[in-house]
Amino acid sequence: MKAFLLLLRPFTLIAPFIAFITAAIIAMNVTPVANFTPFILIGAVAAMLANGASNAVNQVFDVDVDRINKPDRPLPSGRLTRKQAGLFGGIIYAISVILSLTVNLVFFLIMLVTVIITIFYSAPPLRLKNHTLLSNVSIALVRGCLLFVAGWVTIKPIDMLLPWFIGGIFSFYLLGAATTKDFSDIKGDRIYRIMTLPVRYGAKRAAQIISPFFVIPFLLIPVGVSFTILSVASLPLTMLAIYGLFIVYLLLRKPDELTLEGNHVSWKHMYLLFVIAYVGFALAYLI
Repeated sequence: MKAFLLLLRPFTLIAPFIAFITAAIIAMNVTPVANFTPFILIGAVAAMLANGASNAVNQVFDVDVDRINKPDRPLPSGRLTRKQAGLFGGIIYAISVILSLTVNLVFFLIMLVTVIITIFYSAPPLRLKNHTLLSNVSIALVRGCLLFVAGWVTIKPIDMLLPWFIGGIFSFYLLGAATTKDFSDIKGDRIYRIMTLPVRYGAKRAAQIISPFFVIPFLLIPVGVSFTILSVASLPLTMLAIYGLFIVYLLLRKPDELTLEGNHVSWKHMYLLFVIAYVGFALAYLI
């Protein structure tokens, strides 16, 4: 049971849950008649499970790479077989889709698109993660924009620019920030021709390429406020760009060290900033 749980990578499921709840909170606060419903929690669990299932399926198709990069994971360590992990991932995917059906049709369609993209990310023949740009774009789309929009539609139709704008901010952030997980995997990725930014350009150049994505997304907040898309209360979140600059400093200080740890400290700060930004948006609209 512990091996199956590790397959889901539980720590990475916190952000999608918080993101989903944040979107629902904002939707409730821009819609006077909206109230909290159980469908918000059902949808949040469905989104979280879909994320976990994608983690499991990714490890099924990456077992050879993980024998080099992450030998302690359940599959390369021999605690689970590919068949067991694949069946488990499929069941979790199915549960997430079934749960989405109980919410509403739009949410179900978003979940269906999410499942398809995340499978294509890992599985041949497309295996989007093998392609430098498509890999980051697919992560940014699913775990940035679509995740936020999914939380929104549990309360309100997607006929406002607001959910797309906030979702776009997080997509833009992940377009670069998602690469922080790739630096420590260079050895195995290079052998199996997974062309991440660090493999294609080296650690130093890749760190330089992704640096603007930790800062610019938060500078879009004043733009959203000036066009009355975002609430004025969200303006202080622009200061998160300072935290982004700190992460940039960690990335550029000693780029070669990015390849030495399982998860460099910059990855941990990237994830923390991601969560803080969501909580900040929720508080802005609650206030």
